[in-house]
Amino acid sequence: MIDARALARLAADHVSRNLVPTFYRYLQAQDSSAQISAGKDFHGALEGFFGILERAENEVLGQGGVAGEGEVAMLTRGLGLWVEGNEELGWADVVAAPWLFRAKMVLTHYRGFQIPEGAKTKAYLERLFEHPKFKATCSTEQLYLDSYERYAFNRPNTSMVATAINEGRALP
Repeated sequence: MIDARALARLAADHVSRNLVPTFYRYLQAQDSSAQISAGKDFHGALEGFFGILERAENEVLGQGGVAGEGEVAMLTRGLGLWVEGNEELGWADVVAAPWLFRAKMVLTHYRGFQIPEGAKTKAYLERLFEHPKFKATCSTEQLYLDSYERYAFNRPNTSMVATAINEGRALP
């Protein structure tokens, strides 16, 4: 049987191990071939994240799911706004939302990034970005752009994160 909590944790782990590092690699890439490669990696990380959410929804909540009511309730809470009709943020939302929003603001501005198309993804991101609790935590677009400009131009001595990305190491 699939454990709903494990799937929510897997989504969170994917964000920290894949989505965040590829975000910075994409943003810091300077030449066009590196940007294309890093952009593909970031898209792959996004697809992986959305794939985990889809898998969790299909295997636990979908037809043929073998979970009991408690497991379904747990997963529904963990997946949050991914599940249509949910109105509360879930664990996956809280972990991924800041990076999805940064991608929308920062990567779109500096790298011409396009959020993956798809009805489910688009609806999810709209619910997420418009959620009052999420909106209450966001800064202005200009503040995001100003804060991440140093990464976009890969300025030296920017941060420990930038140095780790440039040296091919894990993020601090």
